[in-house]
Amino acid sequence: MSTGTGAPRIALDPFVSDLAGESAALRAAGPLAAVELPGGVPVWAVTHHAEAKALLTDPRLVKDIEVWGAWRRGEIPADWPLIGLANPGRSMLTVDGADHRRLRTLVAQALTPRRVERMRERIGKLTQDLLDALPAEGSTVDLKAAFAYPLPMYVIADLMGLPEARLPRLKVLFEKFFSTQTPPQEVVATLTELAQIMAETVAAKRAEPGDDLTSALVLASQDGDRLTDQEIVSTLQLMVAAGHETTISLIVNAVVNLSTHPEQRDLVLSGGADWSAVIEETLRWSTPTSHVLIRFATEDVPVGDRVIPAGDALIVSYAAIGRDEKAHGPDAGEFDITRETVNRHISFGHGPHVCPGAALSRLEAGVALPALYARFPGLDLAVPAAELRNKPVVTQNDLFELPVRLGV
Repeated sequence: MSTGTGAPRIALDPFVSDLAGESAALRAAGPLAAVELPGGVPVWAVTHHAEAKALLTDPRLVKDIEVWGAWRRGEIPADWPLIGLANPGRSMLTVDGADHRRLRTLVAQALTPRRVERMRERIGKLTQDLLDALPAEGSTVDLKAAFAYPLPMYVIADLMGLPEARLPRLKVLFEKFFSTQTPPQEVVATLTELAQIMAETVAAKRAEPGDDLTSALVLASQDGDRLTDQEIVSTLQLMVAAGHETTISLIVNAVVNLSTHPEQRDLVLSGGADWSAVIEETLRWSTPTSHVLIRFATEDVPVGDRVIPAGDALIVSYAAIGRDEKAHGPDAGEFDITRETVNRHISFGHGPHVCPGAALSRLEAGVALPALYARFPGLDLAVPAAELRNKPVVTQNDLFELPVRLGV
């Protein structure tokens, strides 16, 4: 498909068969690339670090889907697999200005650094329990299913006050929510059931508040600066979705990176580098979130020698941005936990919509990874890295499974 400027659009692979290659092609297309999302939806993608920082703070790019010309014209079907990410309901993710400040302030007041730090002991206990449940040394196990998935899910359930009995069903629903392969007839049903579960959780916390973030949001809505029930439901769904998916991918990708770079694994295990460097370099080099949907231009926005026309949509291609040589040097394509730019990535976003759960995700990885390698310092991949399969999720850099051998 042409962009009208002579340059063809880059169609994002719905099966994510070569994310690194696709990201390189996006960067090569310039700081603003014309792309096509699965389902034939045309958007623009910012692919370079400096331009992304500028656009993420540009007030001409907003979250209001009613600005999107294709949406207004009825060109985006209700059963588009990515509709739940493009139009997830009213929350701090989808509003700007004063409304965004109001919603984000209330979330920040509930998700305080003190509340996050109080989770450290719980994260440590969950980590040890999951490690204790792994098979004996020398065994092969799917580390994602046995460790990297349940830890963030239990943590976010604790934080948000979700009953553990809900977690198996939520796993199924969120896999459909993020996947580009969800059948059209299941898209609306998936979104409806997710909203129903979140609404029931909010109602339960309104009837009987606890020491959790959902209760804090409910109580805040009763004390002056209110959130509506719909805003709480959408915020809860946003926090649960982002709060577990990002951390799963962070842990999985860090293990893959260390397994494929044994000299750097040895460096961190010997104390020559901090685990925080492993986490930050993983966030940059194999960012958990490959593309974030979606902003809309209220007027023409020039980017380099191109323009985002008024009414067009923009995605932020973090997988491409993380390896921008202008930001990270000529070796940006290398995984290096000693690089000086290790903390300069923007993989949790930038500007007003920066991820409010970044500290929690870093905390979970910062507890889980050292504990995992303290127990199994010889842990390695059980299959060649080339055989690891990405899930069909264009927004998340995620694997179906992570087979490893548990070595000491």
